[in-house]
Amino acid sequence: MSQARPFKVLGIQQIAIGGTDKTRLQRLWVDMLGLQVTGTFRSERENVDEDICAMGQGVYKVEVDLMQPLDPEKKPAVHTTPLNHVGLWIDDLPRAVEWLSAQGVRFAPGGIRQGAAGYDICFLHPKSNDEFPIAGEGVLIELVQAPPEVVAALS
Repeated sequence: MSQARPFKVLGIQQIAIGGTDKTRLQRLWVDMLGLQVTGTFRSERENVDEDICAMGQGVYKVEVDLMQPLDPEKKPAVHTTPLNHVGLWIDDLPRAVEWLSAQGVRFAPGGIRQGAAGYDICFLHPKSNDEFPIAGEGVLIELVQAPPEVVAALS
């Protein structure tokens, strides 16, 4: 590594689980395990219809997103990998992206943008390439800008 890391990974912000029918996912996560549905998100661009569920409270809350595709024939195919992605709280997302890119980490297209929960996000690509030899090795990883109260509690 060429320099000290200018950001911290603070903890897990979310896990996202994909399937062809999110009502089947709800049977386990909501009906059986007792998670609360706290919101929904629908995006043509992301090809997703999701229920945002939660476990824990306050800054220790972890989202569990139950996702199904709007169109199973289109990409992104949120249902083809049952554990779709893991989201990590980051204390300084722009600095993290800049530094990780300089280290050869591959990012998925889309850049930093607002995510389903209202926080700024971006994704590490699951596969490396010649230009960017470091990636998620098959796992899509979401970097999520932590709000000030999470940074304070988890730093």
